[in-house]
Amino acid sequence: MATKQSKSDTPNSTLLRGLAIMNAVANSPRPLSITDLMNELDLAKPTVHRICSQLIEENYLQRNPSDKRFVVGNKLREFSTNILSNNSFGAPRRAILEALSNEIGETCNCTMLDGYNTVYFDRVECNWPIKVDLHPGSRLPLHATASGKLFLANMKKSDRSRILNAAPLSACTQHTLTTEDVLNEQFKIIRKEGIAFDNQEFIDGMIAIAQTLLDRSHAY
Repeated sequence: MATKQSKSDTPNSTLLRGLAIMNAVANSPRPLSITDLMNELDLAKPTVHRICSQLIEENYLQRNPSDKRFVVGNKLREFSTNILSNNSFGAPRRAILEALSNEIGETCNCTMLDGYNTVYFDRVECNWPIKVDLHPGSRLPLHATASGKLFLANMKKSDRSRILNAAPLSACTQHTLTTEDVLNEQFKIIRKEGIAFDNQEFIDGMIAIAQTLLDRSHAY
C-alpha cells in the first residue's frame, strides 16, 4: 500500500503547515478529523498528528469531547480578534465608528459571532460619566444582546435551536428573554425590520441597537 511521504520538517515548513492546519480548521463549517486534514492539505498522518498535538498543547486547537475532531482553540480565537482589533488594520472602520459615535452621542461597537457568544472587536466610547467595561475581546451571551439576537435571527433554524438549547438561557437582568418560543417571536420581527434591540436585557439601564454589516457581495 502506498503511503504519503513527508517533506523535510524544517522549521519553516513546520510553521507553514501549522498555519495551514489552523486555517483549514478555522474555515471549515464543521470539526475536522486527522483524515480530513490529511486529504485537504496533502500531508502524511504522522505530520498532521504531531503538529495538531503541538497546537492543542498551546490551545490554538481543541478536540471535541464526543468525536475527537479538531475545532478552533481559545488562543486562535484571541489571535483572530486581536487582528481585527488592530488599529492599523481597522483604521477605516475605526474612523467610521468614531464619526458615528460623535454624530449620535452614543458608544458604537463592531461585533462578530464566535460560537455561543458575540465578541466585541472594536469599540468607540462616547463621553459618558459612567462607562461599561466592554473592551475588544469581550464575549457576551447571544440571547441577551442586540448583536447576538441579530446573529441568531439570521441563522438556520436548526443552528439557532442547537445554540438556544445547548444550556439554560441565563437571566442577566429581569428583562432578559430566556425561552426559545419568546425569542423566536422576536427573531421574526428582527428579520423583517433588519435591526435588533437589547432593552435592558444584558445590563439594567442599558439599551442597545444592532444592524448587520454586509460586504459588497452582501455577505455577513
